[in-house]
Amino acid sequence: MKNTMKGQNFQSEQNLQQKEILSFKEALVYLDVSESLLYKLTSNRALTFYKPNGGKLYFRKSDLHDWMTKNEIKSILVLEDEVNNYLKEGKDGKKIN
Repeated sequence: MKNTMKGQNFQSEQNLQQKEILSFKEALVYLDVSESLLYKLTSNRALTFYKPNGGKLYFRKSDLHDWMTKNEIKSILVLEDEVNNYLKEGKDGKKIN
């Protein structure tokens, strides 16, 4: 029984990877969020969604990906590199002698 469920989960994950447009339930799985949070995000218009004929909600996977990655928290190493580059090149991007 457990192997059957694992197989079904693997199959549904593969289907999600191939799809460009996701249903509400598929978006829940893709984002790994609760139903109430996804409804809240759509209600607040924090996510782009589509509602053909005023019915079910659909999402572009690229829109969901953009939402998930919009508040990047950079690592210390990346910040140090940016500071070093800024100090080397100056504010206007020209190298400082």
